Amino acid sequence: MAPLYSARSRAIEPFHVMALLARANELQSQGHDVIHLEIGEPDFTTAAPIVAAGQAALAAGHTRYTAARGLPALREAIAGFYRQRYGLDIDPQRIMITPGGSGALLLAASLLVDPGKHWLLADPGYPCNRHFLRLVEGAAHLVPVGPEQRYQLNAQLVEQHWDEHSVGALVASPANPTGTLLNKDELSALSRAVKDRQGHLVVDEIYHGLTYGTTAASVLEVDNDAFVLNSFSKYFGMTGWRLGWLVAPPQAIPELEKLAQNLYISAPSMAQHAALACFEPATLEIFEQRRAAFGHRRDYLLPALRALGFAIAVEPEGAFYLYADISAFSDDAFAFCQHFLETEHVAFTPGLDFGRHKAGHHVRFAYTQSLPRLEQAVARIARGLQSWQAR
Repeated sequence: MAPLYSARSRAIEPFHVMALLARANELQSQGHDVIHLEIGEPDFTTAAPIVAAGQAALAAGHTRYTAARGLPALREAIAGFYRQRYGLDIDPQRIMITPGGSGALLLAASLLVDPGKHWLLADPGYPCNRHFLRLVEGAAHLVPVGPEQRYQLNAQLVEQHWDEHSVGALVASPANPTGTLLNKDELSALSRAVKDRQGHLVVDEIYHGLTYGTTAASVLEVDNDAFVLNSFSKYFGMTGWRLGWLVAPPQAIPELEKLAQNLYISAPSMAQHAALACFEPATLEIFEQRRAAFGHRRDYLLPALRALGFAIAVEPEGAFYLYADISAFSDDAFAFCQHFLETEHVAFTPGLDFGRHKAGHHVRFAYTQSLPRLEQAVARIARGLQSWQAR
């Protein structure tokens, strides 16, 4: 007899790319040189000052629980970062330190979504967003977006798709998988559209800091009541440390603190002490050097893929992804990705991991490898296209 697991567990879809990753790792174990463009994890290791701060924290015995809201010094440091980078005066009491950006999303979804209610989300988008909503017995209302909307939810789409079950909207700027931004005017219009319907606006700013030729506006510049998700994983390069934060309106903090106490007690104490080093000028300089490197990678890979026939209608301004239309080659993105992995040992992600809208016609490339590796990848992809079309 099959195990009787919960309906919510069965409703949460797996990452399809994980099957490709498992196969990529198998090929590597057999001695093949696989170029990984599938996982959204920078190739840079955690910056040395952060590692040193973490080691010092361990040596000093900072291994106990912290308060559920997080270390006061870290919340002060994040508030200072908002002041320095955005000119915003954010009360540290409004900042919750969380186990990764996922912890921030879990808190926001738990607080704001009742069973049977939903948020509006852009399709394509980061898949865990809809899965977290399902976990709290809510739902995601996926709104199809394409190049004409720069793959972003906007005020007009909110007006069009809002219904009696809608309680909020979640947007990401920069977005995964498309790398597109919402500017300050767009965020302001979005905020008004959601507030006019007594809903909540939640903004994923996890890729802030990783923009090229422009700067990303924070929704807090136009809406002090918005909920902001952020993370130390991307710009700060602390993926494995599992640390993030949530900025929320003051009146929401007691409820969020209660949820945090029950859901995870506190974020990792050693990671919190290590993250204090993120805001030192020398560490910020390391991050800026890495951002410049990502910019060079984007500026190489974008025209190179277009020259091969991949359609990338909107130039990404942030994150480290290219979302490419493969309609000229296939309408089966998973089979397309499998072909390149098996024949050329280049791994990238099928669009069905990011939603349903034209998912079979899209793939995502993560430019999280060095320029020489990207050059190798492009040469292999060019060769793989010939074998794909000759099948």
